Formats: sequence, C-alpha cells, structure tokens
Amino acid sequence: MNMKDVKSIGARISAGGKTKPGIDATAIRELAELLTETGLTEIEIEQGGMRLRVARQPSGQVVAAAPILASPAMHEPQPAPKGPQAGAITSPMVGTVYVAPEPGKPPFIKVGDRVQEGDTLMIVEAMKTMNPILSPRSGTIAEVCVRDAEPVEFGQTLLVIS
Repeated sequence: MNMKDVKSIGARISAGGKTKPGIDATAIRELAELLTETGLTEIEIEQGGMRLRVARQPSGQVVAAAPILASPAMHEPQPAPKGPQAGAITSPMVGTVYVAPEPGKPPFIKVGDRVQEGDTLMIVEAMKTMNPILSPRSGTIAEVCVRDAEPVEFGQTLLVIS
C-alpha cells in the first residue's frame, strides 16, 4: 500500500460508506491492513473535516475510533510557548537548588547584588553531586525565583539578571 492508497482511504472517510454516515468499513479494514504491513501501532488520517484513527492494542488487536468532526480550534495555530524572560538563568538539570554554600551561611546572591561573569549564583545538587550555577554575564540580580532546598526542573528559571 502506498501514499496514493492512503489518500484514497481519506477521501472515502469524508464521503462516508454504507455502514454509517461518515464511516467506511472498507477504509478501516485497509488501514488495519496497513498497520500489519508496516508494523505501525497507530494511524490517524484527516480528510474533509473528518478524522479516523486506527490503533493496534498491545495484544495485537486492531481498534478503530469513529471519525470525529474536526473542530476549528484544532486547526488554529497555537501561540508559541513563551521562553524564559530576558536575563533569566535556568536550571541546567533536575535537582535540588541551594542558595548558600552550606546550611547557616549567607546566600551567594540576593536581589540588587551586582555579579560578574563566572560568579557562583547557586548550587544545584543532582545525584549527590553539587553543581555550581555560574553567572554567564555581569549584571544586577533583578529577581530570585526559587527558595533554598527547593526541587527544580530542567529549564526552570532560577533567577533573573538585568
């Protein structure tokens, strides 16, 4: 089965078949056959505002979902996710953040402090290893976005340098 065959199946989905309006049993059978031929676990095609999804269960059984009318919201471009704000320093790994060199000591930085490129800003502990977070540039600490001993995710904003 080639791409031309898949397109003809898509055309039959929007035209409908004899079993139910909008559903062509032959198209479902052909897509199930295509799953077997290619070793894929799922196929979804959309044509004329109708969508058909055929998926193979872990047991090998093929299941077809009824065509769904595509809503206009499905086709609207989603706004691009905002990245970190300007000057944000993000966590390079998952771990626990520490704002001081050791418990009871003053923090490395606080809002309003001037930092130089290469200064230690915080520490992220990951797998029992202490990883210093160094300032990539000189500037003033505008915001600290985490608290001491707080878990952080990869890419999470730790602080902002202006």
